[in-house]
Amino acid sequence: MQKIQRTCAFIYLVMMCGAATAQENAIQSITANQQGSNVVVKVALKNPPSKAPIGFSITNPARIALDFAGTANATGKGVQDIGLGDVRNVNVVQAGDRSRLVFNLTRTLNYATVIDGNTVIVTIDGTGGVATAVNAAGLPVANAQTYAGAGSQALRDIDFRRGNNGEGRIVVDLPNNQIAVDVRQQGKKLEVDFMKATLPDVLRRRLDVADFGTPVNLVTTQQQGENVRMTIEPKGAWEHSAYQSDTQLVIEVKPLKEEPNKLGLGVRDYRGEKLSLNFQNVEVRAVLQVIADFTGLNIITSDTVSGNLTLRLKDVPWDQALDIVMQAKGLDMRKNGSVIWIAPRDELLTKEKLELEQRAQIAELEPVRTETFQLNYQKAESFKQVFGIDNSGGGSRSILSKRGSAVVDPRTNQLFITDIPSKLEEIRALVLKTDVASRQVMIEARIVEADDKFSSSLGVKLGFGLQRGRNNILEVGGQQNADASAPGLNLTNLQTVNGNAVNLPASPLNGNTPGSVALTLFNAAATRFIGLELSALEADGKGKIISSPRVITADQLKALIEQGTELPYQQATSSGATSVSFRKANLRLEVTPQITPDGNVILDVDVNKDSVGVETRSGFAIDTKHVKTQVLIDNGGTVVIGGIFQQTERDSVSKVPFFGDIPVLGNLFKTTGRTNDKTELLIFLTPKILNDKVSIR
Repeated sequence: MQKIQRTCAFIYLVMMCGAATAQENAIQSITANQQGSNVVVKVALKNPPSKAPIGFSITNPARIALDFAGTANATGKGVQDIGLGDVRNVNVVQAGDRSRLVFNLTRTLNYATVIDGNTVIVTIDGTGGVATAVNAAGLPVANAQTYAGAGSQALRDIDFRRGNNGEGRIVVDLPNNQIAVDVRQQGKKLEVDFMKATLPDVLRRRLDVADFGTPVNLVTTQQQGENVRMTIEPKGAWEHSAYQSDTQLVIEVKPLKEEPNKLGLGVRDYRGEKLSLNFQNVEVRAVLQVIADFTGLNIITSDTVSGNLTLRLKDVPWDQALDIVMQAKGLDMRKNGSVIWIAPRDELLTKEKLELEQRAQIAELEPVRTETFQLNYQKAESFKQVFGIDNSGGGSRSILSKRGSAVVDPRTNQLFITDIPSKLEEIRALVLKTDVASRQVMIEARIVEADDKFSSSLGVKLGFGLQRGRNNILEVGGQQNADASAPGLNLTNLQTVNGNAVNLPASPLNGNTPGSVALTLFNAAATRFIGLELSALEADGKGKIISSPRVITADQLKALIEQGTELPYQQATSSGATSVSFRKANLRLEVTPQITPDGNVILDVDVNKDSVGVETRSGFAIDTKHVKTQVLIDNGGTVVIGGIFQQTERDSVSKVPFFGDIPVLGNLFKTTGRTNDKTELLIFLTPKILNDKVSIR
């Protein structure tokens, strides 16, 4: 659509030109006929042209453009229908001292031109192959500039090189610039045909270039009839381009990659619209004018740009074509807005050097002035580091010039800068960017510490007694639970020996005493008895401690909030005396937020959850839980940054040797304990970017 608009604008410009200045030559008529699959167009001129027209082709939309220098449009028409084959019509437009023919096609085709007296004959090949120019009688013309001359010509050399960005370059030295070359992609290979050419035996080889690290694996060149065919076998994802400079043909195969297109930075990915150019010994300025007309760019060419160029490009991005022309002639470009200045590289460098030297001289002679900058949000002292200002007022390490100086006034929060006007402008722009209100972030934290504890203990006490005489009872284990009124049992002379026979009671849990059940068994004569006491205790506890610190801070500014207890402890001094010091056992949240351009928040978090532990000789121990990390969180989202999980399982058995191992009965000779404790620490963080003033309640 853009190309159609440019063509219409070009036609409109011609119509607005009114009466044109008399030209050296003029286009009088345009006729067309079809010969087989080809369309032959005859452009009749008033006088024989001095040189063939400059032409180029456009892929989308499919068009062929021919420029006739020093030629006017005398046909009296702006558009002429053709309607033959793939050629729909031709536009004839005049601008200044030249005329252009634009052939509108249904698909991209090749063409060839030849001069026959006062007529320029354009042959458009309908097969899609290489076009062969014909004369007025319809016979092939061997001396056409776009077609190879009669006779076979040998290729001089074939070389392979690796580019700076990993592209493979096949460089072919042609015998002359008249060799017709056809480059096309066939499936996953590239085929290059050199028309009416021969291949020396030394070049009939197969190049294995896989070790170069480019997309190209193999390059095979062989004679095929009266032509030479080169087959290039790449690998992976790739794209190709071909360009010819005089007698050197370069076929470039590069890997596909995504990089921004930056004009004039050397080797890069080209994204411009593709075009085809076919020039034989044409002026460089004319080629640049064709590219300017195709792209609509404002290109200014230096008067020192001169010389001729032979160029054959097919389906090449326009920005790559421009780079090729500049590299071939040692040119360079500078872009200023929408205008591109093209000149020899040395000329541009010399000009830029002179400009820099002039600026340096002006800076040495330009008068200085003083300007005051009032800071509203930032502290003036923070700009000491920004501007490289030391206490003496110097600024040698800052953006200040050699003659510049700066003074910081913390009391009024102002900067006093003395420098040349251009530096003051730079400082003013820097202050405007940095002296802005910082966005604030509120960080809410939920620190959850949960525990689930279970303990159990089971023990036994066992004792027995017997009667030695009628009035003397010996009790082993101290379990005297016999009935005092039992016949024959006299308790007045009761003797206890060594406490209990088995003394393995249940252990207290959390300061609680185990419960017990006692049982005494004796015989009918009450002369023997056994005392049994079972003790057991279970403790089950669940707890949850929730802490919810909340803090507001500015973007990229550290915030700290803590709450807890300071524990005193004694510490020896250097003199031998003791002093009292304090250690903190508290909840501490330290966070530094950073707001990303897409509205998310990066948090540098340091969380401590300390508590008072057991008491030791040196003081109380401190139980510490610490998490330090960096996370990326959505605005208003919640993330869990810490999960410290601890589980303790313990089974203990105390028993009498041998007796404790007896099945079933062994339970009377041992005590068992079981512990299962679980603790878990979870930290939830929720950052919220504040747009208005918000208070923490």
